[in-house]
Amino acid sequence: MPSSTTAILMVEDDPNDVFMLRRALDKEGLPFPVHVVQDGEEAIHYLEGHSPFSDRSQHPFPCLILLDLKLPRMNGLELLSWLRARDDFKELPVFMLTSSSEPQDRREAERFGVDAYRVKPLSFGELIQVAREIRRKSDEHCGEAAAS
Repeated sequence: MPSSTTAILMVEDDPNDVFMLRRALDKEGLPFPVHVVQDGEEAIHYLEGHSPFSDRSQHPFPCLILLDLKLPRMNGLELLSWLRARDDFKELPVFMLTSSSEPQDRREAERFGVDAYRVKPLSFGELIQVAREIRRKSDEHCGEAAAS
């Protein structure tokens, strides 16, 4: 489970979104490394410490997950449901950042216990605002993990 090293896990399949969000998080001074996986199945392998993520010094247990909704193989709602069904992961904060503004997607995410649901902004300035919110959430949740 959690280690002394703290990280954020980003589950995102679009390399452009990964690049832009990393830029925004860097600009906001996020003090934690961000590890990226491309779908829900890969996220499960990371969380459970399966190969190639078994070395927790290289792939630390995350204190926060940034999750896209529309993913290949296992989508964000399926992963969120999986997380909330397991004792080891059900309290792990999940910040969903998605292109879907569909009310039913938001309702489903909230039903599964997402901590925040934000639609991906169109401008970099708006993305900075989202990054600022992620930074606050990481300070709240990851600061505790780093101190333990």
